[in-house]
Amino acid sequence: MPDPGFYRRHLEDDVLAWWLAHGPDPESGGVRTCFANSGDTLLSTDKYTWSQGRWVWLTARLSGASRAGLLGLDADSLLRQATGTAEFVADHALLGEGTTAYVLAADGTVKPAGPDGDPHASVFADLFAALGFAGLHGELAARAIPGTRPWGTLAETLLVSAYDRVVAGTAKNEPYPVDPRFRCFAEPMMLMHAGAELFAATGSDRAREITVAAAADARSALFVTGTDVHDLAPRGAGLDGSLLARHRTPGHLLEFLWFLHHAASTVPGVAEVAGGPEWTVGAALGALELGWDTEAGGLFRYVDAEGGAPRGDLIDDRYENLVTRTWDTKLWWPHVEALYATALLAKSHGSDELAAWRDRLHDYAFATFPEGPGREWAQIRGRDGRPLDEVVALPVKDPFHIARALLLLVELLGENEN
Repeated sequence: MPDPGFYRRHLEDDVLAWWLAHGPDPESGGVRTCFANSGDTLLSTDKYTWSQGRWVWLTARLSGASRAGLLGLDADSLLRQATGTAEFVADHALLGEGTTAYVLAADGTVKPAGPDGDPHASVFADLFAALGFAGLHGELAARAIPGTRPWGTLAETLLVSAYDRVVAGTAKNEPYPVDPRFRCFAEPMMLMHAGAELFAATGSDRAREITVAAAADARSALFVTGTDVHDLAPRGAGLDGSLLARHRTPGHLLEFLWFLHHAASTVPGVAEVAGGPEWTVGAALGALELGWDTEAGGLFRYVDAEGGAPRGDLIDDRYENLVTRTWDTKLWWPHVEALYATALLAKSHGSDELAAWRDRLHDYAFATFPEGPGREWAQIRGRDGRPLDEVVALPVKDPFHIARALLLLVELLGENEN
């Protein structure tokens, strides 16, 4: 594990230096994210609500960390970034009835999305907008600054609508729609995370109720067998042998585990459904051991439930094709999410095994992805570490996972120092 200043320096001098120079759009508002996976080339001026909401949360949280002295950045400037981007989303992406547009033009004009051209195409866009609004509300409240809009109320409207649609089975989930014969683990996972952030910011009873219900859903027998967690769970019989039912996403589970830990620490009722330390550590170790590439190092993007390339009966599905085509690629986000999860859980539960994984993940990630001083990471690489020109979910250079994980590590290590 590096010294506490390592992550702070890399966050401030490299990752955020790059994003603050390239991302903000002072003319039209919001943040530009459609950059090439490696380098500075802007491929499109489109603005995905998913990414805009993430930027709001990130810059609001960075503002708070800077105000607390954990970072040496301009807290007021970061808060203006968060507020301006939130206003861009509120002005252009909110469609009513608790939904958002999936993608906007540079000036905020709503664009058609999804196979039917409906501007609303993803419950995840709604939840990331809610996450951003919640984070902004929390930072403004901490400073006793009135919001330019009722950000907490807007976040709750989006969260409640998303929850209702997930429960009803009507939630849309581009960019890879889930076959209706399956339940998607990402839905309760994100409901829980956004709900926990909103509860922390506002104390909302409805946010607490949704967070507890989503945590219980994610931890239910539908998705969890022992310490094994299914990304997609068949709704009925006959699909257990399918590739979609058998595949696992190790980085996704590790991200969920730290979401769950945070939620259990802040939201009354979550700890009772979360499973204890033994389950949490076992699930983390299982994901790491299943997903680690023993030949080339790093975490595979997807694996079979028994390890190796995903396999099973095929149903001719868009997401299924993604899994089979890209299973052995090495992506930035599973590695930084796994790094923070192992650091957090090793500290919280006193696990030497997870501490060893934390160090292994750190060494691999920082030897593989960073592009050099003052730069961001090459976010997608082949199994052998070479950069790839691939689209992961949205056609963006994501401004979220790396900076968030580095920030959370700074906060965690800052706690260790006190």
